[in-house]
Amino acid sequence: MTAATLTFAMALPAQAQGKVQVVRDAEIETLLRDYATPVLNAAGLKTSRVQIVLVNDQSFNAFVDGQRIFVNTGALTAAAVPNEIIGVLAHEAGHLAGGHQQRLREQIAAARTLAIVGSLLGAGAIAAGSIAGNSGGAQAGGALITAAPGIAQRSLLSYRRSEEMNADQAAARFLDATGQSMRGMLTTFERFSQSLSLSGVQVDKYQISHPLPRERIALLEELARKSRHFDAQDPASLVQRHQLMRAKIAAYSGGATAVARIFSQDRTSLAARYGDAIATDLAGNSAAALQKLDALIKEQPKNPYFREFRGEVLLKLRKGDEAIKEFSQAVKLDPAKSALIRARLGFALVSSGKPGNMSRAIEELRVSVQSEPDNFSAYRHLSQAYAQTGDIANADLIMAEGNFRAGNIQDAKVFAARALQTMPAGSPGALRANDILTIGK
Repeated sequence: MTAATLTFAMALPAQAQGKVQVVRDAEIETLLRDYATPVLNAAGLKTSRVQIVLVNDQSFNAFVDGQRIFVNTGALTAAAVPNEIIGVLAHEAGHLAGGHQQRLREQIAAARTLAIVGSLLGAGAIAAGSIAGNSGGAQAGGALITAAPGIAQRSLLSYRRSEEMNADQAAARFLDATGQSMRGMLTTFERFSQSLSLSGVQVDKYQISHPLPRERIALLEELARKSRHFDAQDPASLVQRHQLMRAKIAAYSGGATAVARIFSQDRTSLAARYGDAIATDLAGNSAAALQKLDALIKEQPKNPYFREFRGEVLLKLRKGDEAIKEFSQAVKLDPAKSALIRARLGFALVSSGKPGNMSRAIEELRVSVQSEPDNFSAYRHLSQAYAQTGDIANADLIMAEGNFRAGNIQDAKVFAARALQTMPAGSPGALRANDILTIGK
């Protein structure tokens, strides 16, 4: 799928399990940024340094890694109102503000040391028992070796549980400071609690890294009732944007059926019809989707994301000139000035194949990669634009840069070597190509 409409790509390493499947979408990223900005400010975190990443996973989850907050698409569709997701973001901001990741690394190192020391003590007891001919001492030493890893694990999990409780309390402070309710956090933990109850699993609280939901709910209820903002409501405009986001994710993840399931109580709402239009296009009927989208634009002519999606549909219908106009409108109306939408405008210009569009395509794509240097597709399209103007040297240099940013070092060196063959000696482009070529030598 395209970069503008829920692109899925393997990307950033996040947890010990490996990579996560990242989703890119200008509309959703802008909304989550609007959710997060007040709580990040309240947490004393620089909003420009904290990145919010969407993960293609239907479970209700979020986590932090470095200066990034990862949020699952499943959490976004399950949350009925913005306040639920804002509470989740506030909790993750609590982890970042508390420096929990660094301290967790220290705790892991300490737990590893504890396990090793315990094993050594156990081995020493076995040896001492053997020398003294004391079978009881040898047995005790064996028990120490067996118990040491378990003790270390429980110590680490206990620390993790305390971290989670601290993040909950920090989230409560951030929400209170921004005049927002804690009701959404309570709803989230009630959901977790019900999931555990329905699973029929007996949970050993000493073997889990998070506090039991009931314990967290009791703490949060106490904090929430003390807040003068408990009954605060999300602004109607934010609620509508939230529902539009849920509709989009539902359409991409489950088609028309998923959209109908979420909006079963109000299938004529703007969000329900938005999801239906997207699902119609994904089902292969772009012409019908265009008609449905036109009705939505008639209601909200200044919605940049309706315009953006209309541009995508027009590209599928091979109406390139109209698509360029729609993407241009989307760029103009977009309050966040998303690099993703500009990249799609650049792509539409390149796709036209018209020589007169290439200089503008280069301009739009250059702005896009400068703002977001990790969008490999934008580099590829920028390279194509240069190639269509006959500037092969810059086409190669851009591909070298894009591959370098993507971590494809060998491919980056190949394109850098090609660029150096035609770049003027000593030019900025030649210097950059040489820098890429000499990396790792």
